[in-house]
Amino acid sequence: MDVAILTEKRYLNPKQKNWYTDNILKEEELVKVELKKLNINAKRIAWDENNDLLNCKCVLFRTTWNYFDQLDLFLSFLEKIKSEVKLINPYNQIIWNLDKKYLLDLSKNGINIPPTEIVKKGAGMVSLADICCQNKWEDIVIKPCISAAAWNTHCVPKNKIADFQDVFNRLLNTQDMIIQEFQKTIKTFGEISLVMIGGDYTHAVIKRAKKGDFRVQDDFGGSVNQHFATKEQVEFAGKVLAALDFKPLYARVDLVLDNHNNLALSELELIEPELWFRFNPNSTAKLASAIKQAHF
Repeated sequence: MDVAILTEKRYLNPKQKNWYTDNILKEEELVKVELKKLNINAKRIAWDENNDLLNCKCVLFRTTWNYFDQLDLFLSFLEKIKSEVKLINPYNQIIWNLDKKYLLDLSKNGINIPPTEIVKKGAGMVSLADICCQNKWEDIVIKPCISAAAWNTHCVPKNKIADFQDVFNRLLNTQDMIIQEFQKTIKTFGEISLVMIGGDYTHAVIKRAKKGDFRVQDDFGGSVNQHFATKEQVEFAGKVLAALDFKPLYARVDLVLDNHNNLALSELELIEPELWFRFNPNSTAKLASAIKQAHF
């Protein structure tokens, strides 16, 4: 085996299949097929099961979507394999991208992000109302700095901030927390995800929340549709990657319109982003080619 395509055990051989698992299996098969065309053998392996990567040259992180639920185990797994095999994306990039504090690094490098504050775990009594008052924020979003798929993410309207103080305190006991001014266009415009492979734009989707929600993920009833990115959006995504000290082999750049109607980075996903290969199967050929060029 040349490449291990990492998933998690619930997706390795799902007993109950649905549209969600079908998309996972379909897209990971597309990757396997394109690698095979380049004489690179790949196999799907669950990171959270007993697995043997010793005979593998590269590990491609794809659907390890439970890592934040088992963070200590995941970090131990990374530590164990980082010297045995080549990681795609590399270890240092994964560790940096795990924690949403990376947004502040990118902000310092000139990338527009939603107004953001970080509160360290165990910081004691931190008043959400005071933070909103100091920053002149109204509605806010609170979430752990290490999370995915809107895990423990709450949109807090200005008239409910006091009601969410206990929730925030509970999370802050065990998590560094990120507080952001809520960008209202997420409910109307949505969020655009641009897929970048080898630094180049390949395709994009637009995600919109269901009525009455703010979470765009399809896990929560959001919609995902193909999107043809504008020149401005592609240039913004390129600027984000140019602001890094490294060059990820693949990335997903998530953009929103901020409250001033300017493009803003909501997330940069380098670990295991959903890449929607089904909207552009040719992108898997580009991924396979980039893997071969970098590691074979």
